[in-house]
Amino acid sequence: MNDDANPEADAFTAEVCWHYYVNELTQAEIARVLGATRLRVNQAIQRARAGGMVRIEIDSPFLPRLDLQDRLQRHFGLERVQVAPAHPVQYDYHTPVGTALASYMSTRLRAGAWKLVGVSWGETLQRCIERMLPHNLPEVEVISMLGGTSRGETLNAFAIASGFAARLGARYSLLAAPIFLADRIDRAAFLEQDVFVGQFEKFTRLDAAILTASNISDLSYLVRTGLPGGISAAELIAAGAVGDVVGRFLDDSGKVVSSRLEGRTIGIALDVLRQVPERVLAAAGGHKVPIIRAVLGAGIANVLVTDDVTARLLLEEG
Repeated sequence: MNDDANPEADAFTAEVCWHYYVNELTQAEIARVLGATRLRVNQAIQRARAGGMVRIEIDSPFLPRLDLQDRLQRHFGLERVQVAPAHPVQYDYHTPVGTALASYMSTRLRAGAWKLVGVSWGETLQRCIERMLPHNLPEVEVISMLGGTSRGETLNAFAIASGFAARLGARYSLLAAPIFLADRIDRAAFLEQDVFVGQFEKFTRLDAAILTASNISDLSYLVRTGLPGGISAAELIAAGAVGDVVGRFLDDSGKVVSSRLEGRTIGIALDVLRQVPERVLAAAGGHKVPIIRAVLGAGIANVLVTDDVTARLLLEEG
């Protein structure tokens, strides 16, 4: 069969390009990983270039791991799943997922499906911004869905929203508040300010919400630097928490744990979030499997972008 009309050859080409351009493997390393000759790998790269598949990003319907996608979609009752190939040796749970998310977001935005896009924050979203091609979408508005921390890292809520807007040629609005209020501040009174009333009203009109999730360890930026004084990771774990999404700490069934943080969190409420048509969770890594399962099982997200390592772990029992 002619390779130009062979779906298996196209799938092989897409995977070769992913490892070559995203995971930055050499052609010899790709040949070893895929059990192919170096000549075949080289020919796949040349074919992709000649056919227009490679344009900084990789554009191919054969890129996702279709079997894992289908199984995850059925298992968790999701609307869509996108699974990216992870680096087979130097595992990085941010870059492949961020790159796949950039591709997914670009497709939806180019189709005109989203005008109001809510974003959380985290390193995966920063990688997404870095890998996304520039757009010109002045009709789109990027909205931060939770407060930020006072630290200056680029993965903070404020930098993520403005970073997406710059890449998309879009507008943005910030939730200019801390993610957690001090104990003595009344949350309801604080949110009565006009600047917050308008922002929270936009949450009810979102077309899409881009989410990340973290576990409770020093691998989590929020746990490492964002918890207020007097609240510890040990306390959250003792309350049954396995991780957080939009600053809400959940147990393994997806319920908000009974902690002192819930009444102090500034961000989109989970019941409002569940009304957003597309709720895209971008997350990977073995340490995140319990919180990913919790978020999906509770219906907080209906689209998943992950990698093949995490996909297999999510499908394991127990």
